[in-house]
Amino acid sequence: MSIKVSKFGGTSLASAEQFKKVKEIILSDKTRQYVVPSAPGKRESSDIKVTDLLYECYNLYTMGSDFQAVLKQISNRYEEIVSGLNLSLDMTPHFDEISSTISNGTTLDYVASRGEYLNGIILSALINFEFIDAREIIFFTEDGRLDLDKTKEVMRQRLSTSTHAVIPGFYGSLPNGEVKIFSRGGSDISGAVVARAIKASVYENWTDVSGLLIADPGVVENPKPIDKITYRELRELSYMGAKVLHEETIFPVLEAGIPINIRNTNRPKDPGTMILKNTKVDTSQIPITGIAGKKDFTVIAVEKNQMNAQIGYVRKLLSIFEEKQVSFEHIPSGIDSVSVVVDDQQLKNGKLEALIAEIKKQCCPDLLEVHPNMALVATVGHGMAYRPGIAAKLFTALSEGDVNIRMIDQGASEINIIVGIENDDFEKAIQMIYKAFVPEV
Repeated sequence: MSIKVSKFGGTSLASAEQFKKVKEIILSDKTRQYVVPSAPGKRESSDIKVTDLLYECYNLYTMGSDFQAVLKQISNRYEEIVSGLNLSLDMTPHFDEISSTISNGTTLDYVASRGEYLNGIILSALINFEFIDAREIIFFTEDGRLDLDKTKEVMRQRLSTSTHAVIPGFYGSLPNGEVKIFSRGGSDISGAVVARAIKASVYENWTDVSGLLIADPGVVENPKPIDKITYRELRELSYMGAKVLHEETIFPVLEAGIPINIRNTNRPKDPGTMILKNTKVDTSQIPITGIAGKKDFTVIAVEKNQMNAQIGYVRKLLSIFEEKQVSFEHIPSGIDSVSVVVDDQQLKNGKLEALIAEIKKQCCPDLLEVHPNMALVATVGHGMAYRPGIAAKLFTALSEGDVNIRMIDQGASEINIIVGIENDDFEKAIQMIYKAFVPEV
């Protein structure tokens, strides 16, 4: 029988009303046997996430200040949820334990993890599933890396005795038993790890959007949803700023070939987006899968006559970036030129000036130019590789929008064309590309 793992995000579990929606979703499908909850998110835009309040508690404790008022704010939030669900669940002992543990000295990871832990207890009581503490079945190595092999082994054994369970997201345990958290948004990873361990047929990721969209709705008005997307395409879009899943989510399920289904808790009938290892998509109408981008890059352009004949020239150039602890995004090149694209965050505290000085000293370029204020826009899709004229259509659209292209980069896979443009042209570029490839209905 197929088994689904269902992860619910913070907005899906932000209030008693949202919990009721989640209950209905879970109990409407008998194959939804394992559930991974996040901590309560925002109920409305001015609200504060529970995890942020927990971080505040810890910060107050480390500064020697009283954290009880903030902890009371958190407990009131949970009491409101429990009361709204008419559950006979006493949360006081849990908060007494949290208060005592913080007062006696504990780690940030422990404090931050309590949001998911408490939500898991409430959800398990609501749907009558067993509660399994994530620290018992998700393990990290001493240096903080996920120990996937141990996790799979222990998790399979434990879940083989529990056909329906709630497992809090976001955390696990270190070899010494202390709580260890993933980076923010890590509940997505927790769900993927559970899905892989039990060989789920589908990993459902329930959030507040009906799947992925072809473009950012903050830039393009009412962009169309993406029905299907491959792991590779998702990786390209995530890297370029499209944020729905934690970037590391796909890796636990990629090797196992488990599909991810992005769903909307508030619109459960919407099919959402299926993320697949491989997929055949009808590209006759829309040959691209998505458009994404980021602002604030700097291009360091180096020209050297007969660069191609000088063995090791580019290696020498890139070694300077390594020495200065500066990572790069792209390195488009020509016969006598190479450009290094760097996120502006990497160039603070005088690093740009140090790079320029060292490049001049070691590489002796004929010309070295710095181009700041650049944005990158990626157009992604497997259909692009098999349709002639895609690049021409893209560049024509940008030309018609009076968008100046400062850089072009296309990988060997031909599923991604990246253009570098001025920051000021960022929104216009995405809008023009979308208009060129996505027909109006």
